Amino acid sequence: MKALPFTIYPACHTSRCKSSIFQKHSRSVDGLFQTGSGTHLGYEGYNLWGLQGAQQSARRHRDFEPWKILLIILGASIAAAIAIGLFVYFIHFPQDRKYDQRLTYFSGNFKIMGVQYNPALSRQSSDRFREAGNWIEKLMYETFHNSILRPKYRGSRLVKVSPDTGGVIAQVVLMFLFSSTDNTALRMAVDKILQERLKIYPGSARINLPSSTLTGKCLETWFPVALEQGCPTGRSGFTDMSKEMAEKLFSDFCGLRYNRSTVSPRITGGVEISGSGEWPWQASLMRNNIHRCGATLISNTWLVSAAHCFKDSSNPRLWTVSFGTYLTPSLLIRPVKTIIVHEKYRYPAHEYDIAVLQLAKRVEFTNAVHRVCLPDASERIPYNIDAVITGWGAMSDDGETPNVLQEATVKLIDSNTCNRKEVYNGAITPGMICAGYLEGGVDSCQGDSGGPLVTPDTRNMWYLVGIVSWGDECAKPNKPGVYTRVTYFRDWITKYTGL
Repeated sequence: MKALPFTIYPACHTSRCKSSIFQKHSRSVDGLFQTGSGTHLGYEGYNLWGLQGAQQSARRHRDFEPWKILLIILGASIAAAIAIGLFVYFIHFPQDRKYDQRLTYFSGNFKIMGVQYNPALSRQSSDRFREAGNWIEKLMYETFHNSILRPKYRGSRLVKVSPDTGGVIAQVVLMFLFSSTDNTALRMAVDKILQERLKIYPGSARINLPSSTLTGKCLETWFPVALEQGCPTGRSGFTDMSKEMAEKLFSDFCGLRYNRSTVSPRITGGVEISGSGEWPWQASLMRNNIHRCGATLISNTWLVSAAHCFKDSSNPRLWTVSFGTYLTPSLLIRPVKTIIVHEKYRYPAHEYDIAVLQLAKRVEFTNAVHRVCLPDASERIPYNIDAVITGWGAMSDDGETPNVLQEATVKLIDSNTCNRKEVYNGAITPGMICAGYLEGGVDSCQGDSGGPLVTPDTRNMWYLVGIVSWGDECAKPNKPGVYTRVTYFRDWITKYTGL
């Protein structure tokens, strides 16, 4: 893979969300499912001005006017008060307090009136669920952003939507960063703020507070804070929850990236992944313990890849699937039970370049091994947005294969542009999508075949939009990468996997 550095966009309620996939295609239902963006306000700085005095003679003191003496006394009193306040602050809130912070989760069931349940709400990757998530997560953001808990609030996540009389029940997880110095009253303010703010919500969809419940749970998480002990004991409404239970809570979510590093070092021709779980759905297809192609995990037992990866052999007994950032040593290895190549694929043609694989033994989702989201067949993918390709492919044409997973950012290119004479001269069919740059320089390469082309939605859930398929060498001008279009084959994937 030949690549340039890639910057991950933040997930929630920022202006960067406007460029993400699906954002322009949300429907509005009486103001309920509206995509909105919040603004994180900065901190204001204050200049503290001191008063400088000088020794004066007794005669000069007698010449001072009364208002000047009063001003000096007032200034001195203010300076003394500020000094005392700073002293108390640093005594009670030491500088290492950030290492004492623990992420506290509140699980709430909110009764939303005036909303008709749709079966699509049962799937977290559906357009309906995404709209519901955007609406309620924006509502939670606005509720706590304008409260005393604003510095503590870390976000929310819609977990599940269930039908109920007169509306729906939305299960929502709220996240706060509390330290041991935060008293019980501050923690219990969560419920009070919700009660006060939500009952004055002006939208047509109403939250029935008497039918809503909120419980607090403290648990370890993937956030980069020190978490060596459990929750403080003796706090009403809080119970300890292990890291394993926390991961299980979010295991139902597709497309979540848990271990996102803040810095990835450049290596020759690409960006090296610095930690496990950066792209947890990425897998390696190995034959005779040698990396042959990439694949993408779409459930506990199923992966999707390119059909041309199996042109030499589709015997599942010859293949294994490896997970993790490194090819060797692998984090996890599974044998393959079934390989299904699209029935219309004919090598060396590029059409219908898709296959699905079933594992002989299921994988349990963790921070480092997790499934990607699959878009609906009807989803319209906008062009000229950022997408990410990952894999262990060569970093230059006919170059070496890296041992560490690589990533690169590319632009989705419309088919009309890609079919121009100087590009691919009409070779791009409806089942294909182009991604890269017409000026070249960034592309997938040998060994990346079958791997994922993904892009995030407004909630930072990552969707598989393409499968690395073919191209004219690597990173050449006017020769972007060509990928199998997932939405075109979405029904075919369902037919054989049930997903």
